[in-house]
Amino acid sequence: MRSRPRTSYLLLLSVLSVVLALSACHRYSRPPVGDRSEGPRRTPPVHTVRQGDTLYSIAFMYGLSVEDLGRWNGLHSPYTIYRGQRLRLKQPPARSTPKPRPTPPPRPPAAQVPPSKPKVAAAPPSRPKTGAAVRPAPAAVQAVRPAPRMPPRQQTFAASPDWSWPASGPLLARFKSGGSANGIKIGGKDGQDVRAAASGKVVYSGSGLTGYGRLIIIKHNKEFLSAYAHNRKLIAREGQWVKQGEVIAKMGRSGTDRTQLRFEIRKQGRPVDPLRYLPKR
Repeated sequence: MRSRPRTSYLLLLSVLSVVLALSACHRYSRPPVGDRSEGPRRTPPVHTVRQGDTLYSIAFMYGLSVEDLGRWNGLHSPYTIYRGQRLRLKQPPARSTPKPRPTPPPRPPAAQVPPSKPKVAAAPPSRPKTGAAVRPAPAAVQAVRPAPRMPPRQQTFAASPDWSWPASGPLLARFKSGGSANGIKIGGKDGQDVRAAASGKVVYSGSGLTGYGRLIIIKHNKEFLSAYAHNRKLIAREGQWVKQGEVIAKMGRSGTDRTQLRFEIRKQGRPVDPLRYLPKR
């Protein structure tokens, strides 16, 4: 009967040691690291230009306006950049302009004496010789202007784009504001035509943006861009002007796990819901 208290005492000591060990492990254990890929990407202060980058692709990557990005870095159209260049991704702070120094009043000009003009003797009038024929002055030769060359297509931006669907197929995913779904996803067959949703100029055609595969970006005016991702083949070239409905690529699955077209519309660099602009079907 006397062995029970001792046994209970030893059992209590064992339980206390286990509790203390678990609390120590919990105190010094590292907190779990969450997945940051689903959240919005933080814009770094500077981007170093890589091979294949353009100012449009960099602005598209960070959701910026190419006009703002060019102005912050002192760049003008056609926005030439080079590999290894460091571009500022945020507006620089305003510089304080120094106060202008007062300028002294101008001195009155010294009186200038006009030089005396030399006297020139007038030449006697020439008399025409008798019997000499007077030749008429030659007629003025009229310059021949070459005929103006007509451009193959109108190379101007529309004030307001006229939008149309870039591909026929089921709507697989909708736009989510503030999330990773910056556009809509349209299903289709491999090799299906992808068409320009509105007329404009191709400002990017390549595969340098992670997660987009083979990508085409079209500029429609100073406000709007459109993007066409995951293509199998790119047809439109960078710098090419395209019309609405013109085939610019072939649908594929580059950068994704199924055949689809990821279509985005950017207004002043920021993603907007394409369904607000596309016609209902």
